Amino acid sequence: MSSPLIVEPTPLLIFDGDCAFCSRCVRFIERRIRRHPQIQSWQRSDLVALGLTQEQCETAVQFVDRGSITSAHVAVARVLIYGKKGWALLGYAMLLPGIKQVAGVVYRWVAKNRDRMPGGTAECALPQSERTEREIGN
Repeated sequence: MSSPLIVEPTPLLIFDGDCAFCSRCVRFIERRIRRHPQIQSWQRSDLVALGLTQEQCETAVQFVDRGSITSAHVAVARVLIYGKKGWALLGYAMLLPGIKQVAGVVYRWVAKNRDRMPGGTAECALPQSERTEREIGN
């Protein structure tokens, strides 16, 4: 008698589909990380059903896995960990004390300047209210 096949739900990475830089990063994930989560733009997602807001999705990528949500650099680490092999080592390293804080600073800097990153366009800029809040906070 064979046991029933248990299929784990595939995690979901939510990104800003209007941002050329973000879209470029997603294409990298799809090409380079063989085992990757489902990937969907927030503009084409049912955010309420996922437990997310538009504001959260405009400011950082979101990783949704069985009701658990992580954002920003932690979401990137989770994508890498889900990818297994060497990617997972990099993802776990990103969560180590000290490295995690540096990864957060780098993520926030990239997010704030994504319109200036390779492949970025003016549409990649964060909403002005977010840019102003971050500039005041720094």
